[in-house]
Amino acid sequence: MALKPFEFLSNAVRAKEIVTVLARNGFADLLQKLDLPPRLMKAFGSQVPQKRSQWERLRMVMEQLGPTFVKVGQLLSMRPDLVPEALIVELKKLQETVPPVSFDSIRPIVEEELGQSLDSIFTHFEEEAVGAASMAQVHRAVLVANGRRVAVKVQRPNLQKVIDADFDILSWFAKQAHDRVEDLQPLNLPDVIEALRESLERELDFRREAKSLAFFELRNAHPKEIAAPKVFSEYCTRRVLVMEWIEGRKLSDIEPNSDEAKRIARVGSRSLFHQILMNGFFHADPHAGNVRVMPDGRVCLLDWGMTGQLTERMRFGLVDLFVAFVKGDPEQVTRLAISLEDTGESIDRRRMERDVNLAIREHYNPDTGEGDVGRAVLKLLYVFGQNGVDLARDYSLMAKAILCVEETGTYLDETYNIKTEFEPVLTELIRKRRNPKRMIRDFRDSVLFGIDQLQNVPEEALRILKKIEKDNLKINLQHKGLEDLDDAISDASNKITLGIIIGCLLVGSSLIVTSNTPPIVFGFPILGIAGFVLSFLLGLYVAFDILRGPPRQ
Repeated sequence: MALKPFEFLSNAVRAKEIVTVLARNGFADLLQKLDLPPRLMKAFGSQVPQKRSQWERLRMVMEQLGPTFVKVGQLLSMRPDLVPEALIVELKKLQETVPPVSFDSIRPIVEEELGQSLDSIFTHFEEEAVGAASMAQVHRAVLVANGRRVAVKVQRPNLQKVIDADFDILSWFAKQAHDRVEDLQPLNLPDVIEALRESLERELDFRREAKSLAFFELRNAHPKEIAAPKVFSEYCTRRVLVMEWIEGRKLSDIEPNSDEAKRIARVGSRSLFHQILMNGFFHADPHAGNVRVMPDGRVCLLDWGMTGQLTERMRFGLVDLFVAFVKGDPEQVTRLAISLEDTGESIDRRRMERDVNLAIREHYNPDTGEGDVGRAVLKLLYVFGQNGVDLARDYSLMAKAILCVEETGTYLDETYNIKTEFEPVLTELIRKRRNPKRMIRDFRDSVLFGIDQLQNVPEEALRILKKIEKDNLKINLQHKGLEDLDDAISDASNKITLGIIIGCLLVGSSLIVTSNTPPIVFGFPILGIAGFVLSFLLGLYVAFDILRGPPRQ
């Protein structure tokens, strides 16, 4: 796949910066396999011997390339089915050293999004941001309507344009790597990048976060112990989110192993497992930075931009997986994982059972119930992915959330045991699932559904027969492996278009020169001369591109 001329020109500076940073951090060998254009190959420079691990260097690359890549790293850390545990641990260290945008740049965004002047909405709006991240920053303000102190989260200006450009380049690199690096093909990088792009697009819409906050408030089972900021929906748009200002202490201000610290660990764990197993809706990134302890003792969860959802069927499957995991039964874990995904693809069960057994034993001791459950779950999801069992994205979000809670709980209480925390909720869901009334109802619904489907069989068969009779039966075929042909046709079309443009320029310039059309500079019609020069430069570009030949395969 070749960079198309106009795409390359529009992204050339950023592409060169990305290549330079990758090469500087020891990834030149990988870049040389991607068939980069000569312009980008010059960006390699001298190579410095690397002493750090490849995962640490990859994390440094993301930090050096700025907000989009930092966010991509954070999203990748939510995909334990794709990313090795060692890389997830490294990605958790990503630092967002992003200075806040000036108030002069933020004010027009707020006024444009809310459709009113700042003074008509807020009696006070602090010009200095109280917090800044790669995607947005937060300002403290006071509402005119009710005098409430609020936090105003505002998206950074021109963010969409920057993200689109970076993802265009990332998609090109992913396609090159997928086509030319055999070891990376099982990861299907183009699809991964596209999925990350969709996730980021969802997170950039602050209306989703507002709905998540409102939904949690409705479903919160422990309102006296756990909370989330109240959202003022009338002031929420795609790029602005206005919510209750939360006064509270950070977890770093809490004395570890104190009675208060142990209570916070217990409250946070119980809430998360209730969110996951009972509500099927949960905060997917409950790390310590997103937690505050309010003056009344309640634990408040901030930043609901990333949430996960599990259907009832997914939660029941999760219960079976948890039970098999706690027992240390790799055969049962493997069977349940395959049934949850159910692609119909052939899977090497023996190999998968062996990998599952190693993953469980590496981080967890089923006999004593001791170990690192969060890391074990991450490892299991990676094993599933490597064996062709791609579970739903929300299972990965759940695994990351469990890891966050376990690490925070261990920091607050050295005797913390996550198994003790999730067992009561697990028992409650099992009781709900095995309720006789529920089982009878589910059986009745299944029978009725089956009868309905059987009634539709004759009608569907008749519909197919009528299509055959009328020669109207269509079969859709999907062609694969024609991407290079598509690129070749597109490249040829671009060259033909440039050829036509060059011809038109030459004809037009000749007419201008022969007719001595003004403006005249030093006796020459300047527009005609400019046309000749531009034609010459474009002609050189086309000739060079043709002589260079097709990209290496």
